[in-house]
Amino acid sequence: MRYFFLIFLKLFDYFNQKKIINFLKSKNLINFDVFFDVGAHKGETIGIYLKNFNIKKIYSIEPSSINFNSLKKKIPYFIKRYPNTKIEIENFALGSEQKKIYIKHMDESSSSTIRELNISSNYFKRKSQLLYSGKSKDFFKKLEVNQLKLKNYMETMSIKKIDFIKIDTEGYEFEVLLGAEEEIKNINLIIFEHHYHDMIKKNYNFSDIHNLLKNKNFKQIYKSKMPFRKTFEYIYLNKK
Repeated sequence: MRYFFLIFLKLFDYFNQKKIINFLKSKNLINFDVFFDVGAHKGETIGIYLKNFNIKKIYSIEPSSINFNSLKKKIPYFIKRYPNTKIEIENFALGSEQKKIYIKHMDESSSSTIRELNISSNYFKRKSQLLYSGKSKDFFKKLEVNQLKLKNYMETMSIKKIDFIKIDTEGYEFEVLLGAEEEIKNINLIIFEHHYHDMIKKNYNFSDIHNLLKNKNFKQIYKSKMPFRKTFEYIYLNKK
């Protein structure tokens, strides 16, 4: 049951990604000097974006050491297949301050979150029933990781601008954006997920993200509900 459910979700995620890609192509948003993949997981986004866009440099950031090891194994293939694209991979989290944190890595789905989980929520109960195989003692394991601010990382790496950033951090997207501070003005395109279910305990609402971006001269150009989830994907464009 768990195996078929995961395959089912991956299939729908693939078609959802294709919908986003087709939208970006329709807007002629296909050439990117710098792309940030925040919450890179195992490199799924890198793979599909390299097939569809012209990208000169990728910064792929994944906080889970377990997922990062899987991501690292795929990089030689990407480099060989796409020799004109340079790829940097990093094993840390991005947030609104620099410190050590713990993430919760869910073995069964290999997703992870920095947020606390609401284990009493109906959404969590349904998901754990579908994904939990009984092979692990706990539904998730805690992993210690360094957290940096996007602003500081850009300064350290001498990155002047980001053409496109994708943020998939399971309820931590607002913190990532806050960590950009004044450098957010040097980002052109932002795509992120927002969860409307109560499985993840967040201290912000969608309106907080929208108002932050609106006040920084961004406009929403895309919104789409993800299949079988109380989650939407949004794209914001810098109006500069």
